[in-house]
Amino acid sequence: MIQLRTTIVLLAFLTLITGIAYPLLVTGISHVLFPHQAQGSLIEHNHQWIGSELIGQHFTQTTYFHGRPSMTAEKPYNTLSSGGSNFSVNNPALISKIHQNIIKVRLFNYPENLPIPVDLVTASGSGLDPHISPAAAEFQAQRVATARHLPLQVIHELIQKNIQYPLLEYLGEPVVNVLELNLALDNLHPKTQQKNSQKADKI
Repeated sequence: MIQLRTTIVLLAFLTLITGIAYPLLVTGISHVLFPHQAQGSLIEHNHQWIGSELIGQHFTQTTYFHGRPSMTAEKPYNTLSSGGSNFSVNNPALISKIHQNIIKVRLFNYPENLPIPVDLVTASGSGLDPHISPAAAEFQAQRVATARHLPLQVIHELIQKNIQYPLLEYLGEPVVNVLELNLALDNLHPKTQQKNSQKADKI
């Protein structure tokens, strides 16, 4: 009986410490020190939450940059079924899907003679990757510039401003957050857009 009582007390104590007190402490500290990250790294626009820096979105319009293909079930970038295709590299289904992506990218973009950046035709392991490489963004620059009637140089400069570099060079590669880049496109000053549109029409 004494052993049973001791076991129940120990279980209750550990549950209180590890299941309630510790999570609350860590959550409280994270909200104080890293409030943006603790709340999901959400992006606000016009007083509305439009997405997260950590989760990609499925852009299909010609006026926007597109992210990586997503292999999540039911729909692209489905956070409820995060994951890759789990196909091996020599799986015919994977090869067929990549060929389809290549055809789609070729039809949607102008640089017919340039090699397609690999991240535009392959999905990430999570299926939720919000980033593309600077090369993948530059590959789409001409399409976006034409669709928005803007000089190509304006799009190039916008891409350069939105490149995120790793803290140390050997910790990763430079990337571009697709949602933030598209938001920067929409945030171009109306007068600047009109002025650049007139320049683009003359080119």
